[in-house]
Amino acid sequence: MTIKELLKYGEQLAQEHDKEETAIKLLLMHYLQQESYQLIMNMNQTVEVKQIDEFKAGVNEYVINNVPVQHIIGHEYFYGYNFIVGPNVLIPRFETEELVANVLAAYDEVFDGKEVNCVDVGTGSGAIAITLSLEEANLNMDATDISEEALVVAKQNAKNLDANVNFLAGDMLQPLIESGKKYDILVSNPPYIPEEEYVEALVKDNEPHVALFGGGDGMKFYRIIMSEAKKILNSKNILAFEHGWNQKEQMETLIKEFYPNSEYEILKDMNGKYRMTIIKNR
Repeated sequence: MTIKELLKYGEQLAQEHDKEETAIKLLLMHYLQQESYQLIMNMNQTVEVKQIDEFKAGVNEYVINNVPVQHIIGHEYFYGYNFIVGPNVLIPRFETEELVANVLAAYDEVFDGKEVNCVDVGTGSGAIAITLSLEEANLNMDATDISEEALVVAKQNAKNLDANVNFLAGDMLQPLIESGKKYDILVSNPPYIPEEEYVEALVKDNEPHVALFGGGDGMKFYRIIMSEAKKILNSKNILAFEHGWNQKEQMETLIKEFYPNSEYEILKDMNGKYRMTIIKNR
């Protein structure tokens, strides 16, 4: 079979099972070890039987067995960096890249290039913490997670990308409170899906529930962080969160409860949905 025929085979199967056709191209790039432009140039190239079998098996895993394509190929790109992913961590999303960009912008505005301590609470794959560390050398970066398995992945990502991040195991802010260290920036993309909310099977069956669900209303971890953050933050600080597109009002309620005198903005993502909150205390 040629590359063109293989691509058509996979895309047709994906279409029949209501799956993303773009994932098929990613699988083909992975098994043939070719970039997208190379596939286009080599459409009429004949593929070896071994590679055909591997590709078809991968397509079957994705289309029939409902395994995320990122788990099959073992990685995902985030902010231009290549991160290992697997069943023990959330797959980094494009929307979270915008959170990182907004944190960097807020840092420039509030701290103007000064060296500061920054922490990512609930780091998962380490995508946020590692990217912030790589993008801004003046951020002394720490990161926490309750999952030891997630931290194994995050540490490997930091090593692969040569990022200087200090990882701490523990529940939310507890390891930070115990350390006595003070921070200037706190960033978090905690679990925010309400427990009873519908989640598509591809996500629910493959990604860690500890990283998905945020209590009955999805706000459990924002309450914990906002109620305890003052214990670890310097008086001049930034708090930055990603949250659900429909949680704007709930975020505002928490800010008024815990940070009534703070400056804040709730920002829209590229799809025009309110997905990020930045709180500034100057």
